[in-house]
Amino acid sequence: MKFLAILSSMPFESDMIRASLKEVRAKNIALKKIYKGKLSGCDILLINTGIGKVNAAHSATCVIEHFPVKGIVNLGIGGAYSGSGLKVGDIAMASKEIYGDEGVAGLKCWNGLDELGIPLVRLGRKKYFNEFSSDNSFLIKPVQHIIHNPPYVTKSGLFVTVSATSGTTVRARELEKRFHAICENMEGAAIAHVCKIYQIPFIEIRGISNIAGVRDKRKWNLKLASENCQKAVISLLTYLKIPNIL
Repeated sequence: MKFLAILSSMPFESDMIRASLKEVRAKNIALKKIYKGKLSGCDILLINTGIGKVNAAHSATCVIEHFPVKGIVNLGIGGAYSGSGLKVGDIAMASKEIYGDEGVAGLKCWNGLDELGIPLVRLGRKKYFNEFSSDNSFLIKPVQHIIHNPPYVTKSGLFVTVSATSGTTVRARELEKRFHAICENMEGAAIAHVCKIYQIPFIEIRGISNIAGVRDKRKWNLKLASENCQKAVISLLTYLKIPNIL
């Protein structure tokens, strides 16, 4: 038996999925609570990582080291960049995750870790600096199913993982322009990083809770974003019931 691991940073981002799990058992590993269960015929591991890169990387490592994992799905909320065309409640899927902070910050410009010449991961001759591509190949058909059959807009593109979310529209536009990204978050690249080390497939799906840089929380909707994201993931899992999909 191999599990599909689902990771979200906070409980509200995965409470619908947890409530839908059958035959649930909980296990504590390294101060993390991991829920084992079944959903739509799939063997699932569910864990709330906590916010930020370190918590996310720690949780992903715990899951991979203690269970046979065939893939990781990272879900949650995210802030869309204004030029993405995404609105609050829409769904974004990462084609690539990028560390937006790691590198060299000069007076006039920023450069990634390739400026230092020290990769975060080296696999054979391949070096990984700031960027980690999602591996949608292991779920290509269900991913396409989500993209083409949702009740809301779904868009795939580059995600940026930051330690500090954009507090101004100027900062958000700077990151959007630098990375040609559609969405920012605080965990995705760290999970993608760990998955690359272990060579485990990774995808990331996020509900848009706000437009990055707009700090007026009256315009945010965390509930709608998290619910739509979970509905998309449940739709993916339901599709997996078809024989030979995964």
